[in-house]
Amino acid sequence: MKLIQTTLSALLLALLGACAFQSVAPLPPDQTVRLTVMHTNDHHGRFWKNGDGEYGMAARKTVIDGIRAEVALSGGYSLLLDGGDVNTGVPESDLQDAVPDFKGMNLLGYDAMAVGNHEFDKPPAVLKAQRELARFPMLSANIYRDGQRLFEPYKVMRAGPLRVAVMGLTTEDTYKMAHPDNIRGIEFRSVIAEAAKLVPELRAKADVVIAATHMGHYEDGRHGTQAVGDVEMARAVRGIDLIVGGHTQNPACMKAENVLERAYVPGAACQPERQNGTWIVQAHEWGKYVGRADFEYRQGEFKLVHYALIPVNLKKRVKQADGGSALLPYTQEIAENREMLDLLRPYQDFGQQKLLVEVGRSDAVLPGDRDTVRTRQTALGGLVGQAMMARTRADLAVINSGGIRDSLPFGTLTYKDLLKVHPFGNTITTVELSGAELMAYLNAVLKMSPGSGAFAQFAGVVLEIERNSVLRAHIQGAPLDPARTYRLAVNNFVAAGGDGYPLLTQHKSFVDSGFVDADVLRAYVSANSPIKVADHAPERQVQRR
Repeated sequence: MKLIQTTLSALLLALLGACAFQSVAPLPPDQTVRLTVMHTNDHHGRFWKNGDGEYGMAARKTVIDGIRAEVALSGGYSLLLDGGDVNTGVPESDLQDAVPDFKGMNLLGYDAMAVGNHEFDKPPAVLKAQRELARFPMLSANIYRDGQRLFEPYKVMRAGPLRVAVMGLTTEDTYKMAHPDNIRGIEFRSVIAEAAKLVPELRAKADVVIAATHMGHYEDGRHGTQAVGDVEMARAVRGIDLIVGGHTQNPACMKAENVLERAYVPGAACQPERQNGTWIVQAHEWGKYVGRADFEYRQGEFKLVHYALIPVNLKKRVKQADGGSALLPYTQEIAENREMLDLLRPYQDFGQQKLLVEVGRSDAVLPGDRDTVRTRQTALGGLVGQAMMARTRADLAVINSGGIRDSLPFGTLTYKDLLKVHPFGNTITTVELSGAELMAYLNAVLKMSPGSGAFAQFAGVVLEIERNSVLRAHIQGAPLDPARTYRLAVNNFVAAGGDGYPLLTQHKSFVDSGFVDADVLRAYVSANSPIKVADHAPERQVQRR
């Protein structure tokens, strides 16, 4: 498909919108209807392209406009859906409560989105404002307050003569991922139970049933300690034609039945997942791809004709003859839509003015990517912990790796770099624990699964581990004394039981300092610049026997 790389006229867009969802007579039994479902997920604040010119909503709009025009000219209909998590990830967006992101989604013409767990990162007033700003429904059938659903559970739409029901579902793990203050009084009920109740109702109302979910795609349904995902739900609930997913942030391309293609290359063919008659798709993250699923509906059969993940200016590093390297696009370069650029540029400029302030330097990269920080001890985890200890005079610090969202680069460090590491605005808390209480806490923390955001990073403590239990602990170089009192620093999310950590807020010695994590890290970096990464080397923090 050749993408249209110029802005479509307002008249053409109006015509396309009019023909997509007009209410018409019921579908004749012998008629074939073509429906194209476009999808994204886990946007996480990436309204603007990155420093290498990848993704961004302006190029995304060019892709989507081109698909819509092509489909309409061939007599088909199209839908644009999102699998949730618009919030959190880029400081320019975080500082502005994702206003540019939701405005960009309005201009892109989304038809619906699933509510993601990160939609609860901000206080309820922010979520309320975002819902009012969105000109499309935010759907979730399994989120309740006072016995009533908090969001619309589904929306029935018209794609020409075709009735399409889109149901929303949100991971049950949201209760332990969001700050407790932001979800007080809210229940995240079983996605399978809610889907099982709704699907028969939707099958009576619509020709096609789609679930827009933020639950995760787990290979062969092996979700481990995480809540159930799309594969498990498709196996348990028959009658869903398509799941447009999010949360695990991977391309759901299959190498074989129940075997994920882990080495997917942008631009290559993608075979989507299918379970129990249900197609399952996911478009990685950040708007890196626009997923395109072309279906035909005839006499009750919903048939997938073609599927593709369209890379949005993703690039690869290629070695040059002179020994150097260059970044080259995987596929044809996509032009940015001018209307979208004009909408978003003021928000990008405002963010840059606030963020590009130098705060210090580092003598090497401090890795903070999720694959690293969620599986082993890191220098960045040590640096974050040392900053917390310095600000609160704590003896040790424990950090959930999900609270570390990016790496710190070599060389100049800006406030933006630190906000990319700490985008949530958590505060630093302390609690005074006896040595016996501390030992019990450390043993509980060690149970957090590697690979999850709960996986713990440590500072100020060396642990000797045997059979996943603490054999011995040294605090500030001295053996832990069961009778002594120690000051522990954690962020307020962890203290409140976030990520499944032991609750500390009810302890008589609990204090919330009010110091914001990014500002605490900024003060430490400024006072200790240049940061020497070797000083925070994590090799001996956790020793296994």
